[in-house]
Amino acid sequence: MSRLGKKIIALPPKTEVNVSGGTLSVKGPLGELSRAFRNDKVSISVAPEGVAIAPLGNSLSALKLWGTFASHLNNMLEGVTKGYKKTLLIEGVGFKADMQGNNLVLNLGFSHPVKVPVVSGLKVTTEKNVISISGIDNEVVGQFSAYVRDLKKPEPYKGKGIRYEKEVILRKEGKKSATV
Repeated sequence: MSRLGKKIIALPPKTEVNVSGGTLSVKGPLGELSRAFRNDKVSISVAPEGVAIAPLGNSLSALKLWGTFASHLNNMLEGVTKGYKKTLLIEGVGFKADMQGNNLVLNLGFSHPVKVPVVSGLKVTTEKNVISISGIDNEVVGQFSAYVRDLKKPEPYKGKGIRYEKEVILRKEGKKSATV
């Protein structure tokens, strides 16, 4: 049984939820999100007090999707009311980030600058060695920030690379010099 799915999800002010066919759409002050769902496994009903999600039957897949769609709906509601933001830090001599039009240009110690086109719906800002990625869709913000981080993962000896703001990099000890 899903603990999240049992609860009625309260709607924040200035948001509305619509269910039509197999599509769930959430509209709020920051924008609108929609997601397809399996209406043969899960039923979603909208009432003035909130949104109720219930499984259709007792199959294992219906019970799994019950909690999953409750989490998706919570993420969508939070996205259209507050939004999501991830912050990446760049560490290393000569490493820097800059926005040029709709491209994020990164100098990461390669022989050429790396140009990353920004996904529509995201707002990317750069200051010195800090990249801020914000948007209303949690999955898109997380996926784009993970892609940018994968371009130059932090290495364990000096910590050079791109890391999340509160990420801790376990540092390794370098070679010991032999004294005779």
